[in-house]
Amino acid sequence: MNQYLEKFNSATSNTFYKKLPDDEQSFIKEKSLQLKFSHQELKQIIDMARDLGMWDEKRIMEIFPDHEQKKVVFTRLRKAYEDIRNSPNSYKNFELKNIPKEQKYTFTTEDKKGFGLGLCPVASEKTRCCNLLTLDAVESCGFDCSYCSIQSFYNQNTITFDSGFKDKLLNLKLDKGKTYHIGTGQSSDSLMWGNREGILDALFRFAKENPNVILEFKTKSDNIKYFLENDVPKNIICTYSLNTQTIIDNEEHLTASLNKRVAAARKLSDKGVKVGFHFHPIVEYENYLSQYKEVYDKLINEFLADEVALISFGTLTFIKPVIKQLRNREFRTKITQIPHADASGKTSYPDTTKIEMFRHAYQSFKPWHRKVFFYLCMEEHQMWEKTFGYQYSTNNDFERAMLSSYANKLDMEFLL
Repeated sequence: MNQYLEKFNSATSNTFYKKLPDDEQSFIKEKSLQLKFSHQELKQIIDMARDLGMWDEKRIMEIFPDHEQKKVVFTRLRKAYEDIRNSPNSYKNFELKNIPKEQKYTFTTEDKKGFGLGLCPVASEKTRCCNLLTLDAVESCGFDCSYCSIQSFYNQNTITFDSGFKDKLLNLKLDKGKTYHIGTGQSSDSLMWGNREGILDALFRFAKENPNVILEFKTKSDNIKYFLENDVPKNIICTYSLNTQTIIDNEEHLTASLNKRVAAARKLSDKGVKVGFHFHPIVEYENYLSQYKEVYDKLINEFLADEVALISFGTLTFIKPVIKQLRNREFRTKITQIPHADASGKTSYPDTTKIEMFRHAYQSFKPWHRKVFFYLCMEEHQMWEKTFGYQYSTNNDFERAMLSSYANKLDMEFLL
């Protein structure tokens, strides 16, 4: 007994065991001493317990099988856990936990070495990618979306501005004979900080001085004060990441509501700014298709196709560090309560679910087909054919089609 107790203590030392409620710790310890779980089995049981608490589902004691054989117990426990994970999520009785009503930040400015112009961080030859270039004007985000990978790269409560950003933009050398697509919403939200540290002043000037650049601001905020008070260069587009209000309420903490985001986009359109909408991630839960359809219909009713440059679709995709980061937090989310299938080295929904959600989304926008540019973000090549009915042979073909469509919508010369 003492020998196994030492193994138990060692096996749980680098797990989430101490983050479990006291009664769950005692229960797992008692069952482990009785059944002598291996190091790997014990780690998996602890992860299961942590997930169930995070999902606001049945506790580990409630699904633990009553049997004397370790192998039988572990097999049945794993099945009970997977059954919960694979059943359609429901937010009906889900209660949030430890979600702040407002975020408290520490703002810093640093003279960053080099310049934050680079390829989209999720670019991959395994998935069809538009070759987006990104400008890291700000690092870390003030919103608290459960699924966001930014939290695994930056300190969530420290917002860092590059003190040399303006000068670096002025000195950036671009090919005047080429059309560029550059986004600013990868390492932070593009608009929530407004013109703090002069970032919008610098970006607007950059857009004016580089008419061959399509500059995209991606946001979940409704902070458009600067845009309404200033002349907006025609090569700037504002894109809104949208979701159902169910997901916004439960998973996109501190962001603007759906109605506020759409209203902000409407105001920008009224001023002549081209807008776009990203549905990423589309999340599966009870009655999710009907709720997303309401959002799709809302856009069709409130915007003209000529005002909209793009619509993109994507879904939940995880890497191990993000899942670990989520399990480390003291909050509740159903975001990881999905059947995890391999997705080019990451995990996501099975293809059958993706085809359902993407095909439904695309067909819902049928009145806008051929008038708005639609694309899938971070999805494997064959998913396009299965959902859109067509696909691009290479990332470069995808990029050319996108830039040509955007340039036409913005009344720009296409130079690629």
